[in-house]
Parts: sequence; C-alpha cells; structure tokens
Amino acid sequence: MAALEIVSVPALSDNYVYLLHDADTGDTAVVDPAEAPPVEEALAARGWKLTHILNTHHHMDHIGGNQELKAKWGCPIVGPRAESARIDGMDVLVSEGDSYAVGTQTAQVFEVPGHTTGHIAFWFKDSDALFCGDTLFVLGCGRMFEGSPPGFWSSLCKLRALPDSTRVYCGHEYTQANARFAVAVDPDNAALKARAMEIDALRAAGKGTVPSRLGQEKAINPFLRADDPGMQAAVGMAGADPAAVFAEIRKRKDNF
Repeated sequence: MAALEIVSVPALSDNYVYLLHDADTGDTAVVDPAEAPPVEEALAARGWKLTHILNTHHHMDHIGGNQELKAKWGCPIVGPRAESARIDGMDVLVSEGDSYAVGTQTAQVFEVPGHTTGHIAFWFKDSDALFCGDTLFVLGCGRMFEGSPPGFWSSLCKLRALPDSTRVYCGHEYTQANARFAVAVDPDNAALKARAMEIDALRAAGKGTVPSRLGQEKAINPFLRADDPGMQAAVGMAGADPAAVFAEIRKRKDNF
C-alpha cells in the first residue's frame, strides 16, 4: 500500500489546495478547493479523476470551488458536521473520532475549533500527512474569528500530540510573515532564526514553504509553545496559564 501522492495547487492570492492521489485505486481527493480552474488544470496534467472533496471549514476561500467540481465529477463533499448549515451540498458529515477513506488511505478526523467553531482537520497516519486548514500554519496559527483562547489552545495541543514526522499541509502561504512575527516575539531562539533565514531564501527563489514537519513546528512555532517556560518568559508571562499565554501571543500577532 503506497502512501498518498500529494500535490500542492496554488489558488487565489495565497491559498493552497491539495490533491491526494491513491495510486492503488486511482482515487483522488481535493482538500479545500478555493476555486475550480487550478484544480482542473492539475487533474488534467496528471490524468487523474476527482473522486472526493474534503473541506476543513466554511470560509469561501476553502469551499469556493465545491459546487463546480461536484457538478463535473459527481463526487461527494465531505466536511464538518458542526458547519453543515454553512457549507452547501455536503454529502458526508464528519466529527471528532470519525474516519474517512480515500482509496486505501484513511484519515482520522479531529475537531479543532478556534479559527471557526466547527473547524476540522484530516490526519492520514499512513501517509504522515495532516490537512489542518487554517487552524495551524507553518510558524503560525489562524486568526481566532469564532473561538476562544482555551478552545483554540486545546485544538493546537490536539494536533501537537501527533508524531513529529507528520507533514503539516496548511491552507495558506503565510510563512514568511509568520516567521517575522515569531522572531520578534521569541528573539533568542536560535533554531527559529535559522529557520527564518531558510524561509526567506525559499521565498526569494519563488518556492513554497509548505509542508513543514510537525516536530520542527513544536520547537519553533510560538503558538504551539504557550506552555513552554522559554516562550512564557519571552512574553513576560512565566508560570501563567498556557491558554492565557496563547491569547497574548495571538493578540500580539493580530497587532503586529
């Protein structure tokens, strides 16, 4: 059983859409299709047929291509049960603890509210791949539009518990801006500074920065380190409740 072949498809101004192809069965899923044309181009270039649409949350820059793709391919739309009233035409509703298969590969579903109240993530264990939408970014996390600091922090801890080898496929190419903020809030982190330089070089060469490895995120992403004494000291909140530390870091990022 081969791991999923994963193709990053840039969309809109800074979105990433993902194609997941199971070579054993020919099944191909798309995750968070912001718009249909780039997805169709990527499918045609590889001779793949779309068989599943997976959504992490209801924002239009993640579901904008749903209906056009479904109309052409007749494939089911799979998404969060908690956002069933906000995503039109869903065929399969999933919640915490559910699983969903794409060919021979099965995703575990996590509820990760914070960016939106019903946000979910798909973890394909056997492919070392996490599709986390706008909950977790490379060196960042999503804006807290609908959730609470304790809830969002709990969601991030849930994802942080996954294996270090997990590849983080997030919804946007925000990494360079995230790195600038991370260095500003945690200026003495040598590993973070080195990673920020790598990111600047990648972007200067016109290359993307996604996916990252979760193990690296655990070490240098400030939003995953609200319970780390070093991170707490860096924001002047040594020994504070991690949810409060997370809230402070998120507030600083909002105003950065």
